[in-house]
Amino acid sequence: MKYMLLINAGSVDANGGAAECSVEDWMAYDKEVQESGVLVSSESLADLVTATTVHVGEDGKRLVTDGPFAEGREVLGGFYVIDVPDLDAALDWAARCPGARGSGSIVVRPIADFGA
Repeated sequence: MKYMLLINAGSVDANGGAAECSVEDWMAYDKEVQESGVLVSSESLADLVTATTVHVGEDGKRLVTDGPFAEGREVLGGFYVIDVPDLDAALDWAARCPGARGSGSIVVRPIADFGA
């Protein structure tokens, strides 16, 4: 079954990366996921200042603003899509992810299979 691991950084460093883990941590995790054969896809998102938010009002008009500027302090930093046997395996991979450390978190969501 496929699961998406959404990486939320609780705090970011001066370079916009997750403050509580190093580039080497991410490289090691990425290598482990790839070598295990469970990786379907993964991406890191560009700096938060490049984000644009779109809202469509009840009148159908589009409102575009710079940045997500969410109420919360978490920042979506990227994702992994993995193919594992069950939720327990997905949770194990999420717990190994450097983004789960400290103030970070990983949201684990199953990928919907509309063909089933």
